[in-house]
Amino acid sequence: MRFIGIDPASKTGFVALDDRGEVVREKELSGIGDKDPKRMVTLIHEITTHLQPGDHICIEGFPYSTQKAMFAGGLHHGIRNELFKRRLSYHEVAPNAVKKFVGVTGWTGEKGSKKRLTGPQKKREVMKAVFNAFGYEHRSDNVVDAYILARISFAIFDIQETGEINLTVNQSQVVQSILQDTPDVKKKA
Repeated sequence: MRFIGIDPASKTGFVALDDRGEVVREKELSGIGDKDPKRMVTLIHEITTHLQPGDHICIEGFPYSTQKAMFAGGLHHGIRNELFKRRLSYHEVAPNAVKKFVGVTGWTGEKGSKKRLTGPQKKREVMKAVFNAFGYEHRSDNVVDAYILARISFAIFDIQETGEINLTVNQSQVVQSILQDTPDVKKKA
């Protein structure tokens, strides 16, 4: 049994945890070449070759804004189509929920003088929060996001199996929201 996190992007983060929550696979995947459709097709294939029957999967939801909307949309749909074809169920996690799971709000500073974190600042905060919470680090922010998604998958399974919630408040809110919002089609493909 494995817990999978997939952070779809032109450089896709992929992490698999074992049943103890230990990393058994961590990769940044990019497909072949830099021209589509070859890059996208090979990237989707690369992602799905790492999946196994029985995997518990969390995939980051569609980005709210992106400079490459066509690629992002195609990639996200392509991955979901392959998961469906392989009868692999998954939970979708909103991008902000991924950050919230490790306590990153996207803001810094005190009330009244808060400043929005953007781009590299936000990514550094997430990487630091993941290290502080789980002792995990990787040079790729995509792989770090995939690690968070794998942790969310692990937490969802644990709650469903034991009925116990041993999470921080933020983590619990994220997991409960996912469980409430997951349509039946994704619970059982």
